[in-house]
Amino acid sequence: MKPTDSRAELKRSVLIVAAFAAFLTPFMGAAVNLALPEIGRDLDANAIELNWVVTIYLLASAIFLLPFGRLGDIVGRKKIFFWGLILFTVSSFCVCFSTTISYLLAFRAIQGVSSAMIFGTSMAIITSVFPPGERGKAMGISITAVYIGLSSGPFLGGLLTQYFGWRSIFIFLVPWGLAAALLTHFKIKTEWADARNERLDIPGAILIGAGLVLTITGFSKLPTTTGLIMVGFGIVLIGTFFFYERIAAQPLLNIKLLTANRVFAFSNLAAMIQYSATSATGFFMSLYLQYLKGLDARTAGLILMTQPVIMALLSTPSGKLSDRINPGKMASAGIGLTAAGIVSFTFLSQNSPLSMIIVILIVMGVGYALFSTPNANAIMSSVEKRDLGVASGMLGTMRMVGQTMSLGIAMMLIALFIGQEKISPDNYPDLLTTIRTGFLILALLCIPAIFASLARNKRLNRIK
Repeated sequence: MKPTDSRAELKRSVLIVAAFAAFLTPFMGAAVNLALPEIGRDLDANAIELNWVVTIYLLASAIFLLPFGRLGDIVGRKKIFFWGLILFTVSSFCVCFSTTISYLLAFRAIQGVSSAMIFGTSMAIITSVFPPGERGKAMGISITAVYIGLSSGPFLGGLLTQYFGWRSIFIFLVPWGLAAALLTHFKIKTEWADARNERLDIPGAILIGAGLVLTITGFSKLPTTTGLIMVGFGIVLIGTFFFYERIAAQPLLNIKLLTANRVFAFSNLAAMIQYSATSATGFFMSLYLQYLKGLDARTAGLILMTQPVIMALLSTPSGKLSDRINPGKMASAGIGLTAAGIVSFTFLSQNSPLSMIIVILIVMGVGYALFSTPNANAIMSSVEKRDLGVASGMLGTMRMVGQTMSLGIAMMLIALFIGQEKISPDNYPDLLTTIRTGFLILALLCIPAIFASLARNKRLNRIK
């Protein structure tokens, strides 16, 4: 086989495996959102506990993304990616045996760790294989797979939940996880470890992990005194982490990427704020459609899949476009469209027509597609090869922190307006107030995201 043929085969294999893996966790997340009411009835869980079913997965991912991204640079990105798929498959199987909400939350946390192993390395592997001129297209295909998972998740999740119970969602994931792991093992023979002789920064990993746990968990408990104290200590630990990384011999995060690389810093900031502003949308709309509109899980899933279908259709074209024009401008336009959609949701009532909801979801889908791929391309193309795992982990961390903060807002509002009560017709007015207030807060968060996106340089530093 000629070297060019071998290189082409490697590119195809990496793209297939990355897309395969990229489908799994978004599908699970979208499907689980639709299954929350059923989980609540089966495991006797209240609204706050149901929010934790989603939040604990995101929190575990956020804690481990940066360490696993760095570990991939040291011991091999393919190795971390492969074992992440194995752990994801095993934990998905174990979820099926959950008999209490506590067991379910424990297995969801393990799923979050496995997701960090997968997404902390996948973008770095793609960037290692594809040159700058092809990278946006490749990332677009991978992100399209994410949105296919998001779009099929509500429909298939609703279908599985309605006819086979919520556990069937996780059973469905097991063969897909095994297939992705086998593809990785047999189709990708190359390993990437550009920082092989360096060490993992354990103190840094502990500081950032503990800081994220305290900050995000405390945020979900606001406005209580306990919540304020936890957030305060969490911010102190995160600040200590950044100070320590400046003096560490082999830091978990190269601080120069944030202080001297404007594109990397502001693109990650835009990602965190954007995901903070949008990620609770699926949670709120799942509750709205099933409780306030009285739809079954399957019908609610069909409506919610509108947004990710649009995202899946447009992500690859937007990735190609970001190889030729400034990704920052595209991403900023995307945030603006997403903000318009979120603002529209603040006017929801129990009698809002489903056609209006579908149109808003379409607008938000276009905005997401214009933001995600160009922003990821900007981040991954702004660092050197030895930092690709860190960049991939950082991007994933910003996404997961943003998503967790978004759901933290939802949890805080549920605690304020509904409390520990189970959702019932008696508190439907409080649920509607919670949802509308949540969308108002999310809309306001889009404003700094637009400014952060516009603040990056027009010219991107490409990997040589």
